[in-house]
Amino acid sequence: MDTRGRMTKDGIRIYEDADFEGMRKAGRLAAEILDRIIPYVQPGVTTGELDKRVEDMVNEAGATSATIGYKGYKHATCISINHVVCHGIPSDKRLHDGDILNIDVTVIVDGWFGDTSRMYVAGHLPRKAERLIDVTHEALMRGIEAVKPGNTFGDIGHAIQSFVEKNRMSVVRDFCGHGLGRVFHAPPNVLHYGRAGTGPVLEEGMFFTIEPMVNIGRPETKVLADDWTAVTRDKSLSAQFEHSIGVTATGAEIFTLSPAGKFYPTWD
Repeated sequence: MDTRGRMTKDGIRIYEDADFEGMRKAGRLAAEILDRIIPYVQPGVTTGELDKRVEDMVNEAGATSATIGYKGYKHATCISINHVVCHGIPSDKRLHDGDILNIDVTVIVDGWFGDTSRMYVAGHLPRKAERLIDVTHEALMRGIEAVKPGNTFGDIGHAIQSFVEKNRMSVVRDFCGHGLGRVFHAPPNVLHYGRAGTGPVLEEGMFFTIEPMVNIGRPETKVLADDWTAVTRDKSLSAQFEHSIGVTATGAEIFTLSPAGKFYPTWD
């Protein structure tokens, strides 16, 4: 059990200044791994092959995968292709030209959890998919911009939802961000929709993820028979980006920034 810092009345842990360094190390490793997997995302490659490369990178770094063994899960990544919203299971499925995919990695470094995901493209990026990815990435950054002491979690959700819906897309409501630190999942639930000024108040020292899932079509999802894979009910394309952040005195520190500056699939 994590006993650092204090708890708010909403059950959200407030971490101390020294704890930020642990999150920086874990977040940086997770982001480095997602940088290093970029050249392997190609048409013809299987998602199982990508997962194995990530697992090897985690082991080589002397870290631990947070997902292997988590509730019976057997892989170091979730890889979600096209209309898969989240929690796609790596397999022998081969990527095709024009596929978009989210790769989600969580590592444990010295007891601290680094959790991040981003979008990739196999081959040529279709324009419709590029626009979806643009909107999803911008929605994440607008959510992070709303993070500062005194604001609320509703402010984060409102910033994301209002931008997405202005672009005639929809925010998935069935999944959300979460607190983390020396545990994988903890309060609060970070909703990617909501009303400004509602929900718990943000305080310096909170650690959590923001990870909006955005659909070109309707927001509804369903979970397949494997009890993990979530897909859009209308089979429309879905995209997601995720950062782990800490609330500072003036805003947010992003722990999972790409060291190579390649968080977005078309960034050189």
